Amino acid sequence: MTKILTKIRQMRPGVLLFFVLVAAVALGNGLSDGVYSNYFKEVYQVTAFQRGLIEFPRELPGLLCAVVIGALGFLGDLKTAFVAQVLSIIGVTVLGLVTPAFSVMLIFLFINSMGMHMFMPLQDAIGMSLAEPNQVGKRMGQFFSTRAAFNLIAALLVFFGFRIGFFSFSTSVKWIFLVSAAAFAFASVITLIMIKKVDVSKKTIRKNKLVIHKHYKYFYILTILHGVQKQVAYVYGTWVIVDLLLKKADTLALLSITVGFISIFFLNMIGQWMDKYGIKTMMYIDALTFIGVYIVYGLVVWGINSDILPSSGWAVWIVYLLYVSDRLSMQFGMVKSIYLRSIAFSEKDVVSTLSMGISLDHMVSIVAAIAGGLVWTMWGSQWVFFLAALFSLGNLYVAIKVQPEKEKAYAETIRLTQSSE
Repeated sequence: MTKILTKIRQMRPGVLLFFVLVAAVALGNGLSDGVYSNYFKEVYQVTAFQRGLIEFPRELPGLLCAVVIGALGFLGDLKTAFVAQVLSIIGVTVLGLVTPAFSVMLIFLFINSMGMHMFMPLQDAIGMSLAEPNQVGKRMGQFFSTRAAFNLIAALLVFFGFRIGFFSFSTSVKWIFLVSAAAFAFASVITLIMIKKVDVSKKTIRKNKLVIHKHYKYFYILTILHGVQKQVAYVYGTWVIVDLLLKKADTLALLSITVGFISIFFLNMIGQWMDKYGIKTMMYIDALTFIGVYIVYGLVVWGINSDILPSSGWAVWIVYLLYVSDRLSMQFGMVKSIYLRSIAFSEKDVVSTLSMGISLDHMVSIVAAIAGGLVWTMWGSQWVFFLAALFSLGNLYVAIKVQPEKEKAYAETIRLTQSSE
């Protein structure tokens, strides 16, 4: 404990404040985005196909991310992050205070989601800009571990809150969403403090609105593939448990607790492995993990659907294990952000390119969500996972083709050329 306190005191103020900001946002997201599947099911009784359609307004902000962040580029990263927190507060507060008609709910879901998606690229960019140059992987691992720790705390609050009846989707006021709004409000206060005390905004003010360059092609491919994998992990992996196994919010909370606890250590290790083994090796691990998990996922779901495997007992535990493994696989997302920063032409390119990546990710996500619902309904739920395994071969292709050191050297050459002109 003494060592931890000593390390905290030795941190630069900006880094310490960013840890607090990441924690608050993670708590807010865990208490809202983390329970939306059960909210849709219990309040609006949506089907698997409707669940896929809901992803359009929920993921549309990600599609618009590059445009919105580009338009707000004159503010700098921290002020844009403050705007993101305000939007998150507005959306989730309304959902907490009232149970609107389905169409109205989608509007405020969109607003909340816009705030959440805007913060995604900003979080990575601000974190990497605050990290020590020779310890980017380690520091990003620590930031992600902090996020995982507070996702774990959110999952614990969800589990015990629903078990004791403090949280419920059957009441007129959804207290879980109001607690989420309070976390986002605290995050907005921390962001304001950072705006005053941390010199990040000036160097990240961007005049260019969008960045599209062939130099970043492998990053774009990875973000597109992530759009497919994300829908499978967060929508259809969850839907197997909610719809196929008929489990409630407390079961998902327990699984989230498990993922969160493991992630605290796992993410820190990923950061250290990044610095030790390099980007290319981590991309191989990322690709092979996705392919393996989704093939097994598809086989198990097919077995349950065809009554070859039981829908209770040990087969359910295999589904739980796959759910946890899939969520852990998604944690490798930090690899592509660190890869991008290592090959970027300039620091201003990082947020703009991350934002473009998120837009591409969500363009695919919207199509994948709707297509996934159709595949689930027409062909069988197992094919959602088999197709995800097929798409994940793209990750393996990138791992084979990418050459981070050569790409970094090329970017440095361009920077030198531009500075001499």
